Amino acid sequence: MSTTRTRTALRRAAAVTALAAAGVLAAAGIASAHVTVHPESYAKGATDGVLTFRVPNEEDGASTTKVQVFLPTDHPVLGVLVSPQDGWTAKVTDTKLKTPVKTDDGTITDAVSEITWTGGKIDPGHYEDFNVAFGQLPDDTDQLTFKTLQTYSDGKTVRWIEEAQQGGDEPENPAPVLKLTAKGAESEGSGASTASSAAPDSSGNPGSSKSTASSSDSTARGLGAAGLIVGVLGLAAAAFAVVRGRSAGSRGE
Repeated sequence: MSTTRTRTALRRAAAVTALAAAGVLAAAGIASAHVTVHPESYAKGATDGVLTFRVPNEEDGASTTKVQVFLPTDHPVLGVLVSPQDGWTAKVTDTKLKTPVKTDDGTITDAVSEITWTGGKIDPGHYEDFNVAFGQLPDDTDQLTFKTLQTYSDGKTVRWIEEAQQGGDEPENPAPVLKLTAKGAESEGSGASTASSAAPDSSGNPGSSKSTASSSDSTARGLGAAGLIVGVLGLAAAAFAVVRGRSAGSRGE
């Protein structure tokens, strides 16, 4: 094999390996976890349900020590109750509504506008679910945005408050969004099978859960690793071709 062909083979293999490495980095970016609300949707005007706010720790050297979730008051969530959370203390803030809401049980003039959890911690590489029960969701909007602040033990605060624009890219720090579907429509991800994290415990309270990185994170990292393996195999193939060429040249001599 000529020197020119050898260099060409090595350059191609190096290019494949570089692309694979870029795939690993891209997968890590995709796997970046945000604060989210589950299920992803409910029917408009739904009653007696549970919302779960999943808070992952994205820092390597600090724990999450405070979580603040702000509930919208222009389309209020009525009858909010906070589930007890091991190690955490919840502070619930009520706000007088600018526009009272009429219900079958009377007119509601106040609603919860903020829930703050303190006292506990979420270690690096883990997440925690915070469960909030509600009596009734609004029926006059298509979605609810729950702006959230996440504070770490080193003093850093991540503001999950950005709202995605229609047709635009996802913002860097998106706020959790709950989609509200037409009454009677099947809500995406709102069945009992997908709400296991909010299943009641033996005392009748919605359960809490702690876990390590999510399955989506594992999937993305797996895809990235697969890409890297492909690159390494390409480099190995090029090296084999070089050795084979040299061996053939030696025999020809």
